[in-house]
Amino acid sequence: MIVKEVINYLDEFSPFCYAEEFDNVGLIIGDYTQKVNGILVTLDSTESVIDEAIKSKCNLIISFHPIIFNDIKSITTNTYVERVIHKSIKNNISIIAIHTSLDNSIKGVNSAICKKLDIKNYKILIPKERTIKKLTTYIPSENVAKLKSEIFKIGGGSLGKYDNCSFSYKGLGSFKGNKKSNPKIG
Repeated sequence: MIVKEVINYLDEFSPFCYAEEFDNVGLIIGDYTQKVNGILVTLDSTESVIDEAIKSKCNLIISFHPIIFNDIKSITTNTYVERVIHKSIKNNISIIAIHTSLDNSIKGVNSAICKKLDIKNYKILIPKERTIKKLTTYIPSENVAKLKSEIFKIGGGSLGKYDNCSFSYKGLGSFKGNKKSNPKIG
């Protein structure tokens, strides 16, 4: 696996386009084509985290917070940020940040907290632009009303000032299941 493949996975799970404009997410330091030997996951990229990555032979760090947040005019060893950058480059360690893209993801931090606290019927209070998704399903006609009702209960079908938005089309489809499939006959 290479760094770019990890980035693609993270972008699929928690799209970088969901990040706030002020944020710095994605590959912060490193090479997209670098082969990944080990991954260290952390809240912040600190000097001790870089040391742990070196000790553990991890050449990729996935950090919640970005190590580079503001403009940098030089890379010396005067500040901890500059030391982290210097040491990670010197040791071929790539750093990816996922900060507000994970905050704003439906599968992100807030969702995990709600699940851990067993909170039901949670929803995003202020949806981020460009996060609307289209759901396409193929189900038996007699299950349409029930599915719509369940999707609407959890906030699906909201579009601007409208709720319970959907589009249904009756048709004839076909499929061929593989060995792992378990289709419902309707």
